[in-house]
Amino acid sequence: MRTEIASLLEKYEERILGQTTNLKLLLSAVLAGGHVLLEGVPGTGKTQMVRTLARLLGGSFNRIQFTPDLLPSDITGSMIYNMKEGTFDTLKGPIFTNILLADEINRTPAKTQAALLEAMEEKQVTIQGQTYSLSSIFFVVATQNPIEFEGTYPLPEAQQDRFLFKLHIDFPSFEEEKNVLQQVIGNHYDEGSVSSILDMDTFLAIRKEIERVTVGEGVLDYIMKIVRKTRETDSIRFGASTRAGISIGKSAQAWAYLAGRDYVTPDDVKMVAKPSLRHRIQLSPHIELEGTAVDQVIEELVGSVPVPR
Repeated sequence: MRTEIASLLEKYEERILGQTTNLKLLLSAVLAGGHVLLEGVPGTGKTQMVRTLARLLGGSFNRIQFTPDLLPSDITGSMIYNMKEGTFDTLKGPIFTNILLADEINRTPAKTQAALLEAMEEKQVTIQGQTYSLSSIFFVVATQNPIEFEGTYPLPEAQQDRFLFKLHIDFPSFEEEKNVLQQVIGNHYDEGSVSSILDMDTFLAIRKEIERVTVGEGVLDYIMKIVRKTRETDSIRFGASTRAGISIGKSAQAWAYLAGRDYVTPDDVKMVAKPSLRHRIQLSPHIELEGTAVDQVIEELVGSVPVPR
């Protein structure tokens, strides 16, 4: 199954240029069973990135454009009256899928955001008092635009904590961006030509293998020291929760698996620390006034924790 994963990553990198690390992190997140918050300016391929992953995994894909007038029932579904039969039928919403793209999640009010976030946590949806289970493979990627805040409803810290990763999508290099233009302008890019590398049964089997990736006692201590350090440093106002430690551990297992190993190393932990922590901590006011980036604070914090031998 490692061969299929290697083939999937190779095909993924061929289709989405200039985002190699983010592609691996996105795949690690879905393999670890988590959800991802994608932040990037419009036109950087966020939707394409998620849709292509769904095709390669052989899973179903739905996209919801979040707007201020979106209702919870537009996500979860509703009951409709069947006049012909004289009964109420359940109309399931777009949340009943394997991979869901919640586009511009901060454009919709808190009540609608909560409907999605509850489903992410509980893996089930209640429609008119009837509970329906979601797919065993249910992965949400929510996007945010970091440069436009007018008319938005920022996700509270407690709700951001439900996401395994927060990834920053930046512009590709000059050559990579030029390559994208050549493919699209020359009509060489055919989205429909992307065929699945895995199926859902194989994917579940890979998840089981990842759960067996060893996290040694020393690495566990290393993860805990990093998480607890976020609560003890003056540069951070609110530190990371226990869920952050779980996220680092699970995502490090997936990252190690993608690297072809059956054990987690401190380097795996370092690799996933930033995307696991950047949305879970709040910087102190004096640090924010100095203009220090959250990634810089995390990097310094992780660097201050002794690496296990």
